[in-house]
Amino acid sequence: MVALIATGQVPDVTFKTRVRDESVGGPNPYRWQDLTTSDIFAGKKVVVFSLPGAFTPTCSSNHLPRYEELYEEFKAHGVDAIVCVSVNDAFVMFQWGQKVGAKNVFLLPDGNGEFTRKMGMLVDKSNLGFGMRSWRYSMLVNDGNIEKIFVESDFGDNCPIDPFEVSDADTMMAYIKGTESAGVSEPRLAFVG
Repeated sequence: MVALIATGQVPDVTFKTRVRDESVGGPNPYRWQDLTTSDIFAGKKVVVFSLPGAFTPTCSSNHLPRYEELYEEFKAHGVDAIVCVSVNDAFVMFQWGQKVGAKNVFLLPDGNGEFTRKMGMLVDKSNLGFGMRSWRYSMLVNDGNIEKIFVESDFGDNCPIDPFEVSDADTMMAYIKGTESAGVSEPRLAFVG
């Protein structure tokens, strides 16, 4: 069953990230840096996609790589940034980015799951030994306002499957192209399955 929900602002949270800083010295020249929701979204058009976990099969073989592949096309259509959110810590997200060769998509660690919880997307995946993780979704955010959100079907705790049909890069690109060709913005509503 599909329900119609109104969309609004992205949640106000502070993310714990690591940034390279040569003044740190040593073999690991990184320091902690807080990034707020405002830092990421204010005054920008941002595509966000969220997934269950770094290093997991679909996330590593398709979800992230396809957003990487279409990065320049998204930019050509006015997208300022593409952000991948996962309930993983900064160290895991960094190593995953290195492993898959992520160069354009910003891997945003939601280690405490606060953003994911406030989005209403935190689910229990204990059946897989994952604990609390994000449900798979994507959204287009304009200046902090959620314009469109695509949420995978069968949302719920301990789901025995991992749907991947609407949060992909091609679906988001088709949406962006469709709104451009229509010449008008869609109402600020989203379909959630």
